[in-house]
Amino acid sequence: MDKNNIVLNLLVFANKSANGVLQSELLQEASALGFKKVELRREYFQNIKNEIPVIKRIAEDLGIELFYSVPDEVFVDGQLNVSLANYLEEAKQMGVKHIKWNIGDFQPTTSLQELAKLTNKGIHINVENDQTQTSGTIQAIQQFMTKIREAQLPIGYVYDLGNWRFVGEDEQEAVEKLQKYIEYIHLKDVRYEENKPQATALDTGEIDWRNILSQIQKEVPVAIEYPTTRHEEIHHAKKRLEEWS
Repeated sequence: MDKNNIVLNLLVFANKSANGVLQSELLQEASALGFKKVELRREYFQNIKNEIPVIKRIAEDLGIELFYSVPDEVFVDGQLNVSLANYLEEAKQMGVKHIKWNIGDFQPTTSLQELAKLTNKGIHINVENDQTQTSGTIQAIQQFMTKIREAQLPIGYVYDLGNWRFVGEDEQEAVEKLQKYIEYIHLKDVRYEENKPQATALDTGEIDWRNILSQIQKEVPVAIEYPTTRHEEIHHAKKRLEEWS
């Protein structure tokens, strides 16, 4: 695949972040590994107000396109999350072009009117299948994206390959039913420890990720997204994606 469509999600540096390394430093590390697209994680900020201008400057200097993963829900108790506008403002200040949320508590009768007002901020909004039964199942994604398309809102969907195993569903069934909505992919393999799913490196688990990718449009960006701090493992994943076709 086109190496320019490969994204490094900073989840790969989870241990470094937990030990106090700033995302601005991780951004530079990602650049040194050859990535031109990087996904920031809001939960990794230590002092977001101070870090935002640094992130923006470094991304511009290195020519990196930024994605922004925010582990919060679009709908809470059936109502639009009041924090969403703030997340979009953070993204704008960093020069982010793509933001990702979870759907949360959406019902077929939930109004999309207020959400529609957030789609004209110059930042593309995506939702992801998370690891919850509330908004991480095929039915939940279908239900939401059907309403989004009916309302003609420019909101896309992030297909997280590994998360299907965490909600007890099948990634093949998911790609068949949801492929028309997919605009971004989070890529990981999954292995099992004591019958519990664990995210792991490509080709070290049970998922045939190549088969899944072959069913999705090739121009869709693909993010490497599982915990590891080993540069050789990141290089290995990047090389496998570049060689895949």
